[in-house]
Amino acid sequence: MSKACRDKRKAERTYLMTDEKYRYGQEGKKIVFQDSDKRHADLRIRLRHDGLTQIEFFRALMTGYLQKDHRIIDYITDLKTSLSKQGKARISRTKTMIEQGEKIKKIFNLDKKETEELFDMIAEEFPDL
Repeated sequence: MSKACRDKRKAERTYLMTDEKYRYGQEGKKIVFQDSDKRHADLRIRLRHDGLTQIEFFRALMTGYLQKDHRIIDYITDLKTSLSKQGKARISRTKTMIEQGEKIKKIFNLDKKETEELFDMIAEEFPDL
């Protein structure tokens, strides 16, 4: 990537961060990718069979991934291993960290709001983190 292109991207990011009209987390974003027409047709058939729309399907997968649903994390772990995207040690470490986090949440029985409040207190106490 050329320096001019990097500078332009940096300026765009700066604009987005300083523009008061942009509301992070409230703006819609499109996620687009390409696949073959055959796989698209197969997906549509399966979704219709299961009574799901494409948006319901992809949002559910994204939610499961972001919330670290163990079923999706297991699938992604297998995928990373088969594609050799990460070393086995790192994959194992990541999975262990997720499992430890879940255990800690169960021990302290924290809901989402309490977890956010805890992170806010940490941020106030240690603003450099």
